[in-house]
Amino acid sequence: MTATDRRIERDSMGERQLPSTAYYGIQTARALENFPISGILPLPVYIDACVSIKKAAALVNAQLGCIPADVAKAIARAADEIVKERRLRDQFVVDIYQAGAGTSHHMNVNEVLANRALELLGDRKGNYARVSPNDTVNYGQSTNDVIPTAIRLAALSAIHRDVLPAMERFTAALQAKGDAFQDIVKSGRTHLQDAVPVRLGDTFRAAGDIAAAHTERLRTAASELQVIGLGGSAAGTGLNTHQDYRERVAVALTEGLAHYLEPLAPGIKLRPAANLMAAMQSMAPFVSISSALRNFALDLTKMANDLRLMDSGPKTGFKEIQLPPVQPGSSIMPGKYNPVMAEMANMVCFQVMGLDTAIALCAQAGQFELNVMMPLIAYDLLHALDIIANTLNALTQRCIVDISAKSDRCHNYAEGSLALVTALNPHIGYLEAAQIARESLATGKPIRQIVLDRNLMSAPVLDRVLNLETMSRPLS
Repeated sequence: MTATDRRIERDSMGERQLPSTAYYGIQTARALENFPISGILPLPVYIDACVSIKKAAALVNAQLGCIPADVAKAIARAADEIVKERRLRDQFVVDIYQAGAGTSHHMNVNEVLANRALELLGDRKGNYARVSPNDTVNYGQSTNDVIPTAIRLAALSAIHRDVLPAMERFTAALQAKGDAFQDIVKSGRTHLQDAVPVRLGDTFRAAGDIAAAHTERLRTAASELQVIGLGGSAAGTGLNTHQDYRERVAVALTEGLAHYLEPLAPGIKLRPAANLMAAMQSMAPFVSISSALRNFALDLTKMANDLRLMDSGPKTGFKEIQLPPVQPGSSIMPGKYNPVMAEMANMVCFQVMGLDTAIALCAQAGQFELNVMMPLIAYDLLHALDIIANTLNALTQRCIVDISAKSDRCHNYAEGSLALVTALNPHIGYLEAAQIARESLATGKPIRQIVLDRNLMSAPVLDRVLNLETMSRPLS
């Protein structure tokens, strides 16, 4: 690089040359040197959360007389360019595996905002005497209260904007299939063996109700994220902050969130934690969200597996339903279609479970006044939210809404199930019914024929007792 292509910045450890076009500064440059680990960069929703905190903090600190009003206005304008106009996104370059607590990413944010604010003020990048990443953009703040607050804001945004709507659409699609298939009787199965008849529609309704319950669990867990520790600064004591800062910044952040969250989640209101030190140390709110996702992923895995089994075949499996073919299923077997959307859902669920394990390990790994594992919690939690939302959208649109039923196949399985003898228990007793089941399995004779041959019941009574529609809705 020529002299005009670079600038020199200095910090407490020395100096570094940076590209003159870079909006990040020397501490980001050191992080690039130290952490060439994965190539995975911070998620956009996390960048937006961090930058939004800086905007709110700058405006509040200006109102309180802590930083110049024109500088705060420039920082706020730079923040809006990043969040609303999607500019400078390529300047957030620190690997997610980085310095503990997220100091490297935090300084990356401070430096980008400082340098863009300097440009807006007609100054040059790197002239930190006027707008300093540490002393101005980060006034009254610390990595230790900014990062846990950013995780909260980013998770709130992802949950209310993406995940909950995706879960609600998924639930509605399952319930719609429940209505469409309400008159189709199929064989139930327990232990992967024949069981009493059920309605195909009830199978989908049950899945829909399970998904709806998980939606409410996640919504409840998300309410914990509205309590923030911003204002605790380095150790939760509020050192170097104005006494009114914590209250005012919570209001400013709430107002900043409203423009894209209010239509989806009316009433969200951020408020300072009663104990800022506790809010800094405990990762419990993030564990609650992750646990809710893991809990849902466990049931979603089961749903995906049930879809795959009911669609198995077409000649040698159950084939009670037809999942929509969306791509050829084999590179060698012509005409083969696989349940690829359900398979994808399984893989995502396994990933979510793994991410939850990492989050749990991180949550217990804090010491004294800080949990230094927050960068991994931030990425894993937001990544889990992202892939769950995307998975549900794809699974709903590319699979659930176009599932069709093989009603004849369902009826034949239900009619041929040995478990039909269960309905005979009140009339001939369990042991007699078991003997009929064994004879039917050994001889191939229908259950009805064996009962009539033994003169155990009359034909009209038997027809009523073994009516599939009645058996599959005994409580209606």
